Amino acid sequence: MSQISISTPIGPVFVEETMGMIIRLGWSHVKPIETDSLVLKEAVAQLKDYFNGSTAAFDLPLKAIGSPFQQRVWSAICTIPYGETRTYGELAAIVKSAPRAIGKVCGANPIPIIVPCHRVVGAHSIGGYSGRGGHDTKSALLNLENRKILL
Repeated sequence: MSQISISTPIGPVFVEETMGMIIRLGWSHVKPIETDSLVLKEAVAQLKDYFNGSTAAFDLPLKAIGSPFQQRVWSAICTIPYGETRTYGELAAIVKSAPRAIGKVCGANPIPIIVPCHRVVGAHSIGGYSGRGGHDTKSALLNLENRKILL
């Protein structure tokens, strides 16, 4: 298991990989470690490109640890195009579940930003966000993708 940190416009984040697969993105710096992990170096490059607006998609090997239901929801989230949103209800209809269950799975997302749960919003509000900064971070990510969402 290896980790690497990156400074971003929404604060420091770290990316963790094991066996060549990204398993987690978190909201802090980790102790700097020299890494030979090509997947971590690529993750940093793609995150930099995302935040500077030069890419709209991630192409990384992901292994989000979760239940089969969580896996289905996270897969559905990954189909939401850059700059677009879906409501919890719309996503619930796709995976044949309830909006509240979708919200819980979004909150448990171990690879936020890359698995873009910030693109899942409420029918009449921005909805929640479990990352550091909560609504402010979610708004910043949506605004980065040119979606002006008011709190």
